[in-house]
Amino acid sequence: MITDAQLAEIRSRFAHIDTCPFEGPRIFFENAGGALTLNSVVETSARFAAIPDNQGRANGAARALMDIIARAKAAGAEFFNAPDGQVIVGESGTELLFRLVRTAVTRQARGVVLGSTVEHPASRSAAAHWADVMNLEHRLVPHDDTLGLVTPDAYAAAMTPDVTVATILHTSPVTGMGMDLPSIARAIRNVAPDALIIVDGIQHACHGGIDVAAADVDGYVISPYKVFSRHGYGVAWVGDRLTGLGPEQLHGGPQRNWELGTRDTGAYATFSDVVDYFDWLGGQVGGAETRRGRIEDAGRAIRAHEKCLTDAMLHGTGNLKGLAELPGVQVIGGIDNPAREGLVCFWADALLAPDIVERLNAEGIRTHTRKADHYSGNILDPLGQDAAVRVSMCHYNSEAEVARFLSVMAGILE
Repeated sequence: MITDAQLAEIRSRFAHIDTCPFEGPRIFFENAGGALTLNSVVETSARFAAIPDNQGRANGAARALMDIIARAKAAGAEFFNAPDGQVIVGESGTELLFRLVRTAVTRQARGVVLGSTVEHPASRSAAAHWADVMNLEHRLVPHDDTLGLVTPDAYAAAMTPDVTVATILHTSPVTGMGMDLPSIARAIRNVAPDALIIVDGIQHACHGGIDVAAADVDGYVISPYKVFSRHGYGVAWVGDRLTGLGPEQLHGGPQRNWELGTRDTGAYATFSDVVDYFDWLGGQVGGAETRRGRIEDAGRAIRAHEKCLTDAMLHGTGNLKGLAELPGVQVIGGIDNPAREGLVCFWADALLAPDIVERLNAEGIRTHTRKADHYSGNILDPLGQDAAVRVSMCHYNSEAEVARFLSVMAGILE
């Protein structure tokens, strides 16, 4: 568990922890849209933005940049728990998902491309697009509307031996539920052992607990701005089987190279800052002797703290009623869902979701409206809802902030 003293130290490491630079004091419950940024990332970004040198030159500055990139890739391998493969940087998490899916589908050019209805369009659209281009079936596994997730059994029921590419969403940014990634991957491999499995981990990353070795997958993608870094780049781990298909690359250039053009060394350096933070946090809350062990300890502490926050939001804290007890409030995914990761999405029978979000904003509480559009319609349409309120928390949030939210919500719904 994260103690009050540890929480104060954690909060001191993030920029704009309780004040918006445009609107003043606020509680930040919009972490699923983009987490707060580490102060170290802000400092690193400024430092590298001023460096004019390129990588790959015959001078000390270029060699230093290459060393920074190499150290960041090694840190990334520990973050993903990847014993092999490559850690690469791209334009964004969405762009990397499209690139990995494109390579897997077009290089094999056969069989079935499998996904699920719970997925974010970053992976679902990529699979649909390239399956259509290659004239292949794109088969969707139905998710459970009640639980807000897709189960391993559902994947198993949809499997056939001709599945060559499969996509999995690790955590939904709408329902907040985490999928049983290792069990889903096992259900796929039990029937199609050679299928290439690509995971959208963009929403999951800030909650800790990425282990590509245990999951037995071939690609895993995150967006660093959702895990305490900044906008402008994405990070992926790509396994050797996927790389073996032959990624797009410059003629005559390095083989098995996923990265095209000169990369931003500052992006790598800021991702190192993220891994360093998990390392530091694990040292505060656990006793592991290895860097990977401390990263795992950090993930466990994050999940435990966030569960306390979501339990308080749903069931109440002090003398305040939780969302589950407020009149007319319906929580997506159910009340006591063990798959929940720091996020509560709900609607109220008596008030439109955008109106709730507007009133929360007026009280200095930042949340977000999820509309039944191309991002969230797959979740909201089956529930018969045009919109819902998403309240997304992170381990630097406090129970006092949850109490303030509940107090304001009680007034809004009166």
